[in-house]
Amino acid sequence: MYQVSDLEKQFTAALKSIARRSDLKSYVEQTPQVNRLLRLTADRYVTGEHRKDGLNVGRKLLAKGYAVSIEYIGENTTVATECEAAALEMMALIHDLSQGGVPARVSFDLSHIGLSLDKEFAFSHLMNLAEQAQEAGVELFISMEESSKTDDILSVYERAASFNPNIGITLQAHLTRTPQDLAAIVASPSRIRIVKGAYQEPADCSIPRSSTLSDRYLELVESTIRQGHRVSIATHDEHIIEEVLERGWLSNSDVEFEMLYGIRPDLSSSLKAAGHPVRIYLTYGHQWFLYLCHRIAEYPPNLFQAVMDMVSNEEVEVEVIKAYG
Repeated sequence: MYQVSDLEKQFTAALKSIARRSDLKSYVEQTPQVNRLLRLTADRYVTGEHRKDGLNVGRKLLAKGYAVSIEYIGENTTVATECEAAALEMMALIHDLSQGGVPARVSFDLSHIGLSLDKEFAFSHLMNLAEQAQEAGVELFISMEESSKTDDILSVYERAASFNPNIGITLQAHLTRTPQDLAAIVASPSRIRIVKGAYQEPADCSIPRSSTLSDRYLELVESTIRQGHRVSIATHDEHIIEEVLERGWLSNSDVEFEMLYGIRPDLSSSLKAAGHPVRIYLTYGHQWFLYLCHRIAEYPPNLFQAVMDMVSNEEVEVEVIKAYG
């Protein structure tokens, strides 16, 4: 298992802070030379800026035997018309998945469709999406965001799931509150995705990356399985994956691995080759800066790959798809 040094921990914290800087995000978006260089790096983790890019990569991975999730990137949207536009894009994605016969899950942040403005606004958009998704046979999945939003996200989710069981929820192992949150949604029939958590959180409410966090992650997965939920084990941590396999949790047909596009495709390929269900989480959209920062921050050696991608003449998508076997 890769061991993170103290310097890399400092780098990770700094990069997560940079990711939240709206001034830097605007600079990247408005400076063509910088945007072009970072976009070359983002191509390893983001399928493209348009829906057709996500659908194209999704079809290629489905043909290789993977399941897929697709997210239209965006969060913390504070303009109502932009929230409405994001919801319309997600509806178009659901429609295209249904019409194209692409069996994929649609994931999203509630703050992309209005949570940062008003819970009712977000709830209304969610219910519209859920109605269309249920008719189309597409599963919706709510991602988790900063801890300051957790109460609102769970409140909207629980209310929506009481009407429509076709909505999944993500829980973050690094938040100290998560065991209680899991216990509170025990009656929900939805799938639950367990992640470690990518956001920089206060020390008094979170567990740092450590063996303690890995143990907490495994405890949550076990509790979720015991409660009868369908479970997505979203991790690239080989120690956790080995424990999951050793404990036989993948023998349950309601349990799957879920991994991010471009992160350890070799690991995804080996698990699939061994007969384990693996889902790849794809993203597309213009708001890729925050996502890129988090992908590099969670595994510091990705910075070296980022620099190589900036100077390479190779088409990154072709290289990544090949790596999935």
